[in-house]
Amino acid sequence: MLLKDLKNKTIGMCVSGGLDSKTVTKKLKEEGYDVICFSADLAQPDEKDINDVIKKMDPCGAETVIVDVKNEMAEICFETIKASATYDGGYWNTTGIARAVTVQGLIKAMKARNVNVLAHGATGRGNDQMRFERYTRSLAPEMEVYAPWRDPELLEEFPGRSEMADYLAQFDIPAVIGMKKKYSTDANLAGLSHEAEDLESLETSCTIVEPTMGVWPQIAPDKIEEITIRYEAGRAVEINGQAVTPFEAMTLANEIGGRNGVWMKNALENRIIGTKSRGVYEAPGMEVLNQGLQQILQATLDRRSTALYKQMGAIISDNIYDGRYFDESTKAAQAAINVLTASASGIVKLGLYKGNVFFNSMTDIDASLYNEEDSSMEASDGLNPASSQGYADIISVEAQALAKAGQFKGDS
Repeated sequence: MLLKDLKNKTIGMCVSGGLDSKTVTKKLKEEGYDVICFSADLAQPDEKDINDVIKKMDPCGAETVIVDVKNEMAEICFETIKASATYDGGYWNTTGIARAVTVQGLIKAMKARNVNVLAHGATGRGNDQMRFERYTRSLAPEMEVYAPWRDPELLEEFPGRSEMADYLAQFDIPAVIGMKKKYSTDANLAGLSHEAEDLESLETSCTIVEPTMGVWPQIAPDKIEEITIRYEAGRAVEINGQAVTPFEAMTLANEIGGRNGVWMKNALENRIIGTKSRGVYEAPGMEVLNQGLQQILQATLDRRSTALYKQMGAIISDNIYDGRYFDESTKAAQAAINVLTASASGIVKLGLYKGNVFFNSMTDIDASLYNEEDSSMEASDGLNPASSQGYADIISVEAQALAKAGQFKGDS
């Protein structure tokens, strides 16, 4: 869609309260369009009060609606952790997770106000434009999508931040540009992603990022902090003896993991549109809760189930990244994950120290496949070592046949 295509439509503008949001909203209002602004409350750790977005947007002349999706955000975090669905470079794709929740929540609020066009401020070079488009088409196929930063008219009028600030100044709307940032940040309950600007150079250290959820490992406390997590069917239900909801678990795990420097990750990922992007990521709570779950899964999953678990997690991760969280393939993979984690219950104690997560102990794992007597190198009542001879003979038959046929070409 182009600006001229918005006539006689009600536009739902996704806003953050920043320079881009103000500029596009004011421009649409000045052109006479019917605009309502919407912003999602994702428990952003870099936002002291989400209602500040309303104050920032008020001068633009459009109503701003805050949509509370904190619990939904916590739930998708739990589903992602359960599948260990990290993306390219092994990082928690916190922004991709949030886009599914954001669009789903905002579309529901927009429909209640008869909005028929969703407008987003995602750049025409990144992933978010694709996520906003696909989720809107998936959840509300009747709703149209307007992307201002793909509209030639707006790109020509506002080629940079100074032009946006000058435009807003005409209406006495505050627009602080400030000094050139070292990088940009997107934040939510799951974590923070830092990218662009100075981080685009591979000669720039990831340590230029100032953590929001915690600290870099080198300045974390010089002592191990223990955390005890109880899981039921792959979900954390208790932390340090305290029953927790998903939102409470994420909040507490973020605090504990963050102050111990857990999980500051640098990744060079493959974008949806085929380019590569460099980012630095924070997700201490996701990592701590997943580390505990992985200990239990190592005890409860056999080798083939573990392989299937990893395959399903990779599907879910790719789908989150590509804006396909609500696709049938995601649901099918999640159904498999639910089966594989149904017995993942028990208590895990972890030690956190300067970015590291140590295994301390594991108890109450009723479905554990681990038998100390079978695994012992000492004399025990477990597996009889002599009984292994028959199995060794059987698996050697194929090797002998290959050797006799001359199919081993290496040096002997």
